[in-house]
Amino acid sequence: MTESDRTGSAEAAARRADLERLRDQAVALVGAFSADAPPYNELPSSLMDADFVPSATLNVSLFFRYLIEETPPTEEDTAPLVLRAVNLVHDGMPLTVVLNNYRVGIEFLFSQLVPVIGDATAVSDIALRVTDYLGLIMSRITVALVDEARQPRWDLLERQREVVDALLTGREPAVWAQDPETPVGLEFLVAVVRLGEPTPGTLTGLRGRINTVPGTLLHRDSGGWTALLPMRPGDAAAPAASLLARLGFPATQPHPELWIGVAAAPARADIPAAYAEAQIVAEVARSLRRSEIVCERAFMVFEYAIATSGPARPGLAAVLDPLDGQPALALTLDAFIEQQFNHNAVARTMFIHRNTVNYRLTRIADLTGHDPQQPEGIATLMAARVARRLETKARP
Repeated sequence: MTESDRTGSAEAAARRADLERLRDQAVALVGAFSADAPPYNELPSSLMDADFVPSATLNVSLFFRYLIEETPPTEEDTAPLVLRAVNLVHDGMPLTVVLNNYRVGIEFLFSQLVPVIGDATAVSDIALRVTDYLGLIMSRITVALVDEARQPRWDLLERQREVVDALLTGREPAVWAQDPETPVGLEFLVAVVRLGEPTPGTLTGLRGRINTVPGTLLHRDSGGWTALLPMRPGDAAAPAASLLARLGFPATQPHPELWIGVAAAPARADIPAAYAEAQIVAEVARSLRRSEIVCERAFMVFEYAIATSGPARPGLAAVLDPLDGQPALALTLDAFIEQQFNHNAVARTMFIHRNTVNYRLTRIADLTGHDPQQPEGIATLMAARVARRLETKARP
């Protein structure tokens, strides 16, 4: 081997090692994904669902294989990514949003890696490959969707979306409902799904469970999903218990990091109001991280009232502003509420003396103007605590 060959071989090995380190950093970036934490919270909410992490992981793997080995991904390689995009469109996400989210996601990963790459020439080379890879994936998604649009079932999906939109907004889908092959029910459980940080595949599994219920209609929105499930006798009396039984979540599994708000609509005219109620219930359950997976308004009468308090809610949340620089006081207030106002239980939970609990509660009263050891004061502080959590979770 000549000196020139040895030099070229060493440079190639060094480049490969650099790219492999960059790939490992990209994998770590995806693995650390948290929708509520920077820099991930800058991504559009429509991009976040239970399939985001596995699809991003596959994209990283395919792209760096392309970059390192100069092997473009085959159609078989990209089939899961294409299928995910097709399913999103089936579920009501506009094609423009699907494609834009793909571009935004890849550009986000690249932007996070640019400071690590450092060398301008390497950045330019990798950016060119990113463009090639993105064009390849998006073209395959577009071709798959064009093929899908030619299938008879595409018309059915379009009509299903139309009828869901009509029902949720209080319009009567007269033409669609008269089709004997696709009858629409008169009574529904309206279920709204809101996400925390579910493990990969959780949302896909839930969608599969919902789709097994005959006559169910699905609708995707910016925050998650809505399902209209035909109501059975007795469902209106206990909608949450009924839906939980129909979805079959194992009782022993960890919380799936999604929350479902449900309300009954005994007639089509009741659907918009039930939809609005279920949305609020789901958002409250997610914001407060309720232990129940499926919730109804009866589970949270107090919290629901605060959630629907409108312009008064930010002012109520501001009651706790004086505690922002006092984490010990804030934690003591949380413990006092969670321990049912039992001073001794708070002391045991926080490993502090009972006298310290009393002192901190007095300081809370001094700072906020509301005494947690008095009925009116603790009621106000509890309401403020709920409002604060709702306001924090509601901010983009």
